[in-house]
Amino acid sequence: MRVRNFRLFIAGQLVSLCGTWMQTIALGWLVLSLGASGTTLGLVTATQFLPVLLFGPYGGVIADRSDRRRLLMITQTGSGLAALTLGILDLTGSARLWMVAVTAMLIGLCNAVDNPTRQTFVQEMVGPEYLPNAITLNSVTMNAARIIGPALAGAIILGIGTAGCFLFNAASFGAVLIALRRMNTAELHARTPVHRAPGQLRAGLRYAWRTGTLRVPLVMMMVIGALSYEFQVVLPLVARETFDGDAATYSLMTAAMGSGAVVGGLAVARRRRVGVRPLGLIAAVFGGVLLLAAIAPTLPVELAALVLVGAGSVAFISTGNATVQLAADPAMRGRVMALWSVALLGSTPVGGPIAGWVAQSCGPRAGLVLAAVAAFVGAGYALLSLRSRSSTDTAAPAAPSA
Repeated sequence: MRVRNFRLFIAGQLVSLCGTWMQTIALGWLVLSLGASGTTLGLVTATQFLPVLLFGPYGGVIADRSDRRRLLMITQTGSGLAALTLGILDLTGSARLWMVAVTAMLIGLCNAVDNPTRQTFVQEMVGPEYLPNAITLNSVTMNAARIIGPALAGAIILGIGTAGCFLFNAASFGAVLIALRRMNTAELHARTPVHRAPGQLRAGLRYAWRTGTLRVPLVMMMVIGALSYEFQVVLPLVARETFDGDAATYSLMTAAMGSGAVVGGLAVARRRRVGVRPLGLIAAVFGGVLLLAAIAPTLPVELAALVLVGAGSVAFISTGNATVQLAADPAMRGRVMALWSVALLGSTPVGGPIAGWVAQSCGPRAGLVLAAVAAFVGAGYALLSLRSRSSTDTAAPAAPSA
């Protein structure tokens, strides 16, 4: 936090991410209010992440070729305009499922470029020495927003409707644009953009697959991201059908996860070791707490379990993110982080409908059981990779405690 550019970035992110979580809550509730089933909710949610799956790797190529600060200004503006469109459609009462799905897909197009650009821009602000701490603090900020955003969303939805959440999110992107404009570019860690050349996308894919410390976390994230991180699909159904709740109940559940993620993220920020072994252990713990959430008998117990789920969630993402960034060659980092985004977000078009169908057919608790099983599978894959010596742990550079 001593780095001025990073302070500006975090401040802008906090405001914007509050809006993003408000939109997440409102989008799920809007889709359900339009008469959608759990499977349809999964399909609509998937449309937001389909562009990341299809175009995410090329988004990494764009990030490697571009001035990342300027590119972020473009992607943030596009996301803000898409959120404004959702707000207007909802406010005027003209929203239909297909319109929501198309607008969500436009948001996904922006995210396909924004995600690898934003993640790799962190190292340009703080340098490799502080990178593990900065990544975790960035995750903590996201999850602090997960507490604030859903709380605001619940109040706004009950007061004026879901349109207010979309409009607030559209305005919140202004905070990021102001922060990016106020940065001192002379203090950024210089990097030379990769020159345009044929075969850069294929080269990035081959590089990630050949490097064990990249391949294993990416495969783990693909499995766990597809089925364990479908909270936007499963939790609205848990709130409504398991505990007979409303939008406020869903907001409370999301806020509980966020509070656990903040505490867990601050604890992870103090750890200096990353790699396949700790990532596998964290995945196993994540699966265990997901099982606790699946069997929770009452809403208070469910909220307590979701606090632990939030802590496990941020620990897995932060450790995996730092592992792949530190293992990646700087010239390949944008493409590698694009693959990370594809694994985390782009897998939703596959996992979202599956999680929605399981939750709709077998009950919302089954959706959480499916999430736990996926986490255990990821942990098992890490263990097998270590036993076969196909990858080794990577020690992060020493960094001050956060």
